[in-house]
Amino acid sequence: MIGQQKRNPWTWVASLYFSEGMPYVMVNLVSVIMYKRLGISNADIALYTSLFNLPWIIKPFWSPFVEVVKTKRWWIVSMQLLIGVCFGLVAFSITSDMFFRYTLLFFWLIAFSSATHDIAADGFYMIGLRDDQQSFFVGIRSLFYRIAMITGQGGVVILAGYFERTTNDVIWAWSISFFGLAILFILLFIYHQFILPHPVDDDDRMYTKGVFSDFVRTFVSFFEKKQVWIAILFFLFFRLGEGMLTKMAAPFLLDEFKVGGLGLSTEEVGWIYGTFGLVFLIFGGILGGFFASLKGLRFWIFWMTLAMNLPDLVYVYLSWIQPESIEIITGCIAIEQFGYGFGFTAFMLYMIYFAEGEFKTAHFAFSTGLMALGMLIPGLVSGWIQELVGYKSFFIIVTICTIPGFVILPFLKIDAEFGKKK
Repeated sequence: MIGQQKRNPWTWVASLYFSEGMPYVMVNLVSVIMYKRLGISNADIALYTSLFNLPWIIKPFWSPFVEVVKTKRWWIVSMQLLIGVCFGLVAFSITSDMFFRYTLLFFWLIAFSSATHDIAADGFYMIGLRDDQQSFFVGIRSLFYRIAMITGQGGVVILAGYFERTTNDVIWAWSISFFGLAILFILLFIYHQFILPHPVDDDDRMYTKGVFSDFVRTFVSFFEKKQVWIAILFFLFFRLGEGMLTKMAAPFLLDEFKVGGLGLSTEEVGWIYGTFGLVFLIFGGILGGFFASLKGLRFWIFWMTLAMNLPDLVYVYLSWIQPESIEIITGCIAIEQFGYGFGFTAFMLYMIYFAEGEFKTAHFAFSTGLMALGMLIPGLVSGWIQELVGYKSFFIIVTICTIPGFVILPFLKIDAEFGKKK
C-alpha cells in the first residue's frame, strides 16, 4: 500500500470533509436566507430550493458510474473546481436583472456536483486509509463536516449580514460573500490536487461489464427485505413536519412584524442558527448516540421521535407571541435544534439497521435517497401553504404533520439489542 502512505491523513481528511459539507449547507439552507433577503416570495423559495434535494435523492442511481469511470481522486478535484466556478457564477448572477433564474441554475449545478463529490469522497476515504485509520478518523471527518455547517450557516450569513448593514446594499453584500466562497473552493481544488494521495486501488478505469446487472440485483434485493414498505413509509413520513418547517423557519425569522415574522436581521439569524442553534444540534446528536448505546434503538425510538417533533411547538409560540427579545428567540431555536439532533439519532440508527445485509452500503444509500425525498415533497408546498394561511396557522399545521411519524412506530420491528454498546 505504498500509494496510501505518501500523504499523512491529517493533511487531507479534514479538508476533504469540510469541502463536502459547505456546498450542501449553502445550497439547501443559506440559499433560502439569501433569496428571502433579495425579495423572493416564500412560495417560490420553498418550491425551487426544495428541488435542490433532487441530486441527493437520485445519487444512488449514478454512483456506479462514478465508481467505474476515471478515479475517485479525479472526481473529487474536478467537482471542487466546478463548485468553485459555480459559486463565482452565482456571485455575478446576483447583480443581474434575471438573478433568480440564473442563480437557481448554478445552485442546481452545485447540488449535482456536491452529490457526486459525496460519492467519490466517501469511496476515497475507504481506499485511501487503512482499516485502523478509517476508525480513527471517522470522528475527524464528522467534526469538519459540522465545522462546514457552522461556517456556512453561521459565518457566511453573518458576513453577508455585516455587509448588508455597513453598505446598505443587499445585492452587493451577497454577491461578495459568494465570490469569497468561489475563491475558497478554487484554493481547495488546488490544495487537493497536490495533497490528496494516489491509492493503488484508485486506478484509472472505464469498464461497464456487470455493472448494470449488479445494480439491478442490489436494487431488487432492497425491496425483498422484510418490512420494506413499513421502512419506506418511515423514511418518507418521519420528517414530514421537519420538511415543512425547514424551508420556512428562516423566512419567518426575517419577515417583518406586520406580516407575522420576527423582524430579525440577517446577522442575527446567522448568529442564532449558525452558532447557538448548531451547537445545541450537535450536543443533542451526541447525547442521542450516548443514550442509544445504553439501551438500544428499540427502547429509545419513541422518546427520540417525541424529542424531534414536540419542540416544533416553539414556533407556534413564537408566531403567536412574536417576542422582541433576542434571548427568548435564541432559547426557543436552541430547544428545537437540540430536540432535532437528539431525535434524528433514531432515524440514522434505523437506516443503518434496515441496511444490514449483503448490500448494506448500497441499501443505506437508497435509504438516504428516500430520506431526501421525504424532505423534498413537503418542502415543495410549504411556502405555498404558509402564504395561504399565515405563519400562525402554518406552524400548527407543521405540528399536525408530525403525527404520521408516531403512527408508524408501532409497526417497526427492531432487534432489542441493536444499538447497544457491546
